[in-house]
Amino acid sequence: MSNQFQLFKRRRFSAMFFTQFLGAFNDNIFKQALILVLTYTAASKLGVEVSILNNLAAMLFILPYFLFSALAGQIADKYEKSKLTQFIKLLELVIMAVAAVGFVFEWYALLFVALFLMGTHSTFFGPIKYAYLPQAMKEDELVGANGLFQMGTSLAILVGMIVAGILTQLSQSLYWISATVLVVAVLGYLAARYIPNMPAMQPDLKINWNIITTSLATVRYLYSLPFLFFIILGNSWFWFYGATFLTQVPEFSKVILLGDESVVIFLLTLFSVGVSIGSVLCKTLTKNKVSLRLLPFGIAGLSIFAIDLYFSLSGLDINVNNDTLLGIGDLFNISGSWRVFADLFLLGFSGGLYIVPLYASMQAYAPKSHRARIVGANNIFNAIFMVTSAIFAIVILNVLGFTLPQLFLVTGLLNIVFGAFLYIKLNKHIKHAVIQTNDGIAP
Repeated sequence: MSNQFQLFKRRRFSAMFFTQFLGAFNDNIFKQALILVLTYTAASKLGVEVSILNNLAAMLFILPYFLFSALAGQIADKYEKSKLTQFIKLLELVIMAVAAVGFVFEWYALLFVALFLMGTHSTFFGPIKYAYLPQAMKEDELVGANGLFQMGTSLAILVGMIVAGILTQLSQSLYWISATVLVVAVLGYLAARYIPNMPAMQPDLKINWNIITTSLATVRYLYSLPFLFFIILGNSWFWFYGATFLTQVPEFSKVILLGDESVVIFLLTLFSVGVSIGSVLCKTLTKNKVSLRLLPFGIAGLSIFAIDLYFSLSGLDINVNNDTLLGIGDLFNISGSWRVFADLFLLGFSGGLYIVPLYASMQAYAPKSHRARIVGANNIFNAIFMVTSAIFAIVILNVLGFTLPQLFLVTGLLNIVFGAFLYIKLNKHIKHAVIQTNDGIAP
């Protein structure tokens, strides 16, 4: 297909795209609104430290990925995907109704329950959407479809966070938040109803409901496929890397750039738009082929611009009077700020070049009968790496006493080591892998 945006004319693509976009959008409206409510309202009412509440929220959302990813992969392999998606989207509507009650009555325990349930919802939807793409797309559409999905996810996260920030500033904000998450959940269910029937890949599969043995068996199976194992390590490193940077954006916006809330949103927008453009360009740059040829460029960019961000932040000289925080317009006039902005955009752009080839390869090389379970294993590793990134940042900043720019420098240097290791391993094992196509397998 000459233009990947023409995929939006195909119901087999657009229905799943908007279903997953609205799901990610709702996740981030709810999560960000909850974090803002916890930060500015609940912490003082409950007499609990803000950091404790926010870290508890982050843990509750990620925990289902550890617990249920392997089970979710089995279910997605066993059952037809359109009906399964519609059922999961109905559950989202119920979960958002629970969240709405929690917001309106300020029952924070109920909001934490809803957060765990939304994490569970996302855990069960993930293997479906990524196993769906190689089944629904033609061979020359897979890279383009993945690029659009990655673009959609990045924009959904960003816009969801912005919308949450706007809603929390309105009068009767808790009612607005409740209504919004319910409406978006309804729209997600309606989009899911247009997903075409997609036959189960292993309908005779006997599901193991023991989440511990299932998770161990899934990881063992993945380890028996070395190429896919290292692909998933590469995917998870992207989540480690992104979480390490994006988690620090609010702090370095305020502490280093002396910027207000609008600066935080602007920097997150730069990164997200960079990821989106890099993701969409992958189709053109790989000439529609599932290929790792862009991976070295993505690895190089992630290191070069992280290291340059250290130098650009270290070279800034910003002085303000009376603890006044700067807006975006003020920062534009400060010497060196444009270099910081360019580094963040190009970090995102490099991330797009890095992650799309890996996701496309994961889908293309996964055995058809186990495709959703491979995605489940991917989600387990993603969760592990994201938790590790939080521990890594705490150790670097709080235990070792490094500055934020130094954290970015260390991460960029680590990326060189990990990137070289990953590329060597993938090149070693790709010759023994086979690519799964819609018509069979090919070398």
